[in-house]
Amino acid sequence: MPKRDRLHFTGDEEANRLLVREPLALVIGFALDQQVTVQTAFTGPLKLKQRLGKLDATEVAAMDPTELEAVFCEKPAVHRFPRNMAKRTQDLCSNISEEYGGDAARIWTEALNAAELQARIAALPGFGEMKIASFTAVLAKLLGVRPPGIEEVLPDYPTMGDVTSAKALEAYQATKRAAKDARRAHSTSG
Repeated sequence: MPKRDRLHFTGDEEANRLLVREPLALVIGFALDQQVTVQTAFTGPLKLKQRLGKLDATEVAAMDPTELEAVFCEKPAVHRFPRNMAKRTQDLCSNISEEYGGDAARIWTEALNAAELQARIAALPGFGEMKIASFTAVLAKLLGVRPPGIEEVLPDYPTMGDVTSAKALEAYQATKRAAKDARRAHSTSG
């Protein structure tokens, strides 16, 4: 499978291309993908790059937390919860700096197999079961990351790994909303 030149996670072509060009952007986008739309989460790395001049895990990790918060809070804010996500992003960048020498791509390029890949993703701050599955699917299905055993760990339900166009993103979000509504209806009926 050829590597894509962009992911269709935002309505902004520059942001979509950044997610493929700079591995840290993709990891940060997943970290930000919480309590905001996919488009907002994955546009966040571009906003950070524009405000910081570049995306560098080691530099973000070393920033004064108050300065990073200010970057997140600048209008338009990077996230609905800018202070919390500034801390989460700084923790994520610290992990990448310490564990991978600041190179986010090493999370997947050095994984010997799918189980190790998932363990590496699971060790990232703020990455729970759903994000691990979705991130693994994006790497395998959209970016050609195929360590041994990858087919056995890919989820059998729709994830961001199935988003291959703006139309596919709309369909994914509609499916996700319907599932959320069904869970909500089920929890209130019991």
